[in-house]
Amino acid sequence: MGRTCPALFRSLAATAFCIVGFLLFCSFTASPLEAAEPSSRNLDSGWQFRVVTNTDRSDVKEWHPATVPGVVQTDLLHSGLIPDPFDRDNEFRLQWVGLADWEYQTRFQVDAATIGHDHVDLVFEGLDTFADVYLNDQAILHADNMFRRWRIPAKATLKPGPNTLRIIFHSAVEKMIPYVKSLPYILPSISTHNYGNEENIATAPYTRKAPYNYGWDWGPRFMTEGIWQPVRLETWDALRIENFHIHQQNITADLANVTAEVEIEASRPTTATLTLAHDEMSGPQAVDGAQTLQLNAGINHVSFPVRIARPKLWYPVGYGAQNRYRFSAQVRIGPDVAAHAETKTGLRSVELRRVADQWGKSFEFVVNRISVFAKGADVIPFDSFPNRVTPEIHRGILQSARDAHMNMVREWGGGYYESDDFYDICDELGIMVWQEFMFGGDMIPGDVSFQENVRQEAIDQIKRLRDHPSIVVWCGNNEVETGWWHWGDRQEFKASISPDTRDRVWQDYVIMFADILRSAVTQYADPTPYTPSSPSANFEEIPDNQHNGDMHYWAVWHQQAPASDYTKQFPRFMSEFGFQSFPEMRTLHAFANKPEDFDIRSTVMQAHQKNKGGNERILTYMLREYREPKDFASFVYLSQVQQAEIIKIGAEHLRRQRPRTMGSIYWQLNDCWPVASWASIDYYGRWKALHYYARRFYDDVLISPFLHDDKVDVYVVSDKLQPLSGTIHMRLLDFSGSVLLEQTKDIQIPAQSSAIYFSVDKAAVLAKGDLRKSFLVFDVEVAGKRVSRNLIFFEVTHDLELPVAPEIETTLSKTGGDYSVTLQSSKLARNVYLSFGDLNVEAADNYFDLLPAESVTIRLKSSATVEQIKAALTTRSLTEAFGSN
Repeated sequence: MGRTCPALFRSLAATAFCIVGFLLFCSFTASPLEAAEPSSRNLDSGWQFRVVTNTDRSDVKEWHPATVPGVVQTDLLHSGLIPDPFDRDNEFRLQWVGLADWEYQTRFQVDAATIGHDHVDLVFEGLDTFADVYLNDQAILHADNMFRRWRIPAKATLKPGPNTLRIIFHSAVEKMIPYVKSLPYILPSISTHNYGNEENIATAPYTRKAPYNYGWDWGPRFMTEGIWQPVRLETWDALRIENFHIHQQNITADLANVTAEVEIEASRPTTATLTLAHDEMSGPQAVDGAQTLQLNAGINHVSFPVRIARPKLWYPVGYGAQNRYRFSAQVRIGPDVAAHAETKTGLRSVELRRVADQWGKSFEFVVNRISVFAKGADVIPFDSFPNRVTPEIHRGILQSARDAHMNMVREWGGGYYESDDFYDICDELGIMVWQEFMFGGDMIPGDVSFQENVRQEAIDQIKRLRDHPSIVVWCGNNEVETGWWHWGDRQEFKASISPDTRDRVWQDYVIMFADILRSAVTQYADPTPYTPSSPSANFEEIPDNQHNGDMHYWAVWHQQAPASDYTKQFPRFMSEFGFQSFPEMRTLHAFANKPEDFDIRSTVMQAHQKNKGGNERILTYMLREYREPKDFASFVYLSQVQQAEIIKIGAEHLRRQRPRTMGSIYWQLNDCWPVASWASIDYYGRWKALHYYARRFYDDVLISPFLHDDKVDVYVVSDKLQPLSGTIHMRLLDFSGSVLLEQTKDIQIPAQSSAIYFSVDKAAVLAKGDLRKSFLVFDVEVAGKRVSRNLIFFEVTHDLELPVAPEIETTLSKTGGDYSVTLQSSKLARNVYLSFGDLNVEAADNYFDLLPAESVTIRLKSSATVEQIKAALTTRSLTEAFGSN
């Protein structure tokens, strides 16, 4: 034994060495093969907050529960520490909140298995705005942009057991004031026109924060702070997919050539296999193939060409179906799935066509080789506090847009980039999105750090949103360019600085919007087009003109020009025009509760009117057209009728001008709080008169008589892709329904057209009836069905001898689960408004003209009983709103 033990030992040792060596070899070469897929964990619970700057409020110095995602104002509200910011004039009393610094904190458990992963990252989808982030009291991030996404390696800072994540948010105003004061000049800003504690120093141009937070002429000033987007802890080992995108290179009805672009971050060099598949959002997947990858450590960009024969294309509503595809990417290392990703998109070609023609240069959207007349409205943020906006709120407003035959919304650049569900809903409904970068009207600084901050913001947002087929254009900003050329405060600023400084400020603008953002769109969003501003002529000439680029027209309203001036504008694309009204009384009662509040000059009503002199301007216009309202409720009703009638003039004129004009986008669709504004849908989702009108003037087929120069030109406009055979029926009626003149004409309506089909001389009408006691009715019928109706009155409303308080008979009925109300009057009843008090009742139509002896049946939708609806139903017509004089 003694002689053989050393040899045996040597043999065993060698064997053991080989085994250990083999295992070590396997551990180094195979560890990625055994790695799990990336996983994430939301860090949205256990948060608390407190103030960290000096304040007399001892109650906010203590810890209170916080909601993530959220902002400090809603956290204070939920804890009963502030009153409702929207109630009465509380806005003015709550400005201290946005001038303070706030601390947020949570504790979370981490086990050894989590820390054992190769990578553990903290991901912040959005921090508002200046935020110092500490993990276990170690600084890991100093954020300075509300719109950016932050990924921070946290493995080295985490520990097994409890961990503390702490964030200090600094007031965006107070933090920036010392910096702005140190500059040789201060850029002018819209925010200085909206009170605040900035010593009248504009900090907004230097801060990457939602511009509307600083206040706007329809919205309050609430300087939000907080963790406004989700936070999560992500673990990964061998690799992760950073981004998955379908680059649409050439799309036709016969063939879609796309490239799947996969951005992979790998821990170390390795060999992997990428498999790609797609389906039509349901049913079996079609495997597009597999590709062997040699990945390097770090970021890898992988392209995978895909051909889809006879693709099902995505179209705007009214032009085809909203087909979408789901693509999936799977990355394997050996037999194991290391990561996978999915994305949805709709296949379509899109072009912003700008070519020379007889009117200047066109501005029209072409989708799948079809020219589309854009019909829609501008969209602002849906709440002053974005964490309160739900997918249900988005769907309600966007469905209402589609119900009004809108095919485009302009996502205005003074808010924030909307959440994914907003664009998903637009994809589903076929609503095109004009997407702006978040610059609301201020000139911008030109320092490199600011430019690089914005560049990364743009990359983050483009990558997040670029697979939505609804986004048909990226726009650099709202009104910054036209402001530089046309606004009074910009002219004063230019006069106050040297010519060299003026040139520098302009070049800073050009670098940002002609280079940085344009390049980002070209690189990451191709082939979706880019335009540098709204309005803009793409730097070819001064913007906001009628022959090149899009146009904003505000002489009606801001300059108190008559509504008829809309018909003197011939833009290539109108992306803003608007007129204000009050929301309905039920909405006003949400913030006003004293009798003295219900006066346009009361403190509360002025607090909920953000355009200086706006309430008085509504009344000024009102008295031009109507008689004086008899009370406040009548004023509110008339304000809505007036808004609807004025925007109708503009929208119908723009539609009549196709193909010279190829877009009518009115300001604005929605509100961010209860307010007198330009919106057609109020904060609570309630349709104003304008939205009911929009459903008529944006319908695919429109009869639009135009009174001018003592004659009426009778237009029919069609957005249909097929020609139509129809009949125009014209009647001259007196207010009791007697037919004084009648004419019928059969017509052929070409596809996508606008034309005059006949004219009526005013003299011929005057020969048959008194212009103060009669009106023209125009109907167009297709296949025996009336598809559009319009009326013409020859005198200003206050000069018409309209029937006073015409008696309207109403009959309520229920068939199955559906309600309807039938209305009839022996005399003309204009702008009939159905109201249901505090009941939630959706009427299929409202604010309509009830012709003598013609019944109208309106569908109703409500969870209330027949008895409740019958008891609550009231009607109001135009003359009932007038006083006795």
